[in-house]
Amino acid sequence: MFPFLYEWHWDIGHYLFMGALGYASAVIGLGLVYCIGKSIIDTAGEDENAGH
Repeated sequence: MFPFLYEWHWDIGHYLFMGALGYASAVIGLGLVYCIGKSIIDTAGEDENAGH
């Protein structure tokens, strides 16, 4: 199922699978980077008198 296996054949199904896997990984990774970055910015800019 993976490209490093001996019996891997590049056909349309494998192209679609690897493309979808790459797209999903990119979306998840970008979402994590956004959340971590926003958390760092919010924590660094936190005001003690904000009243939250």
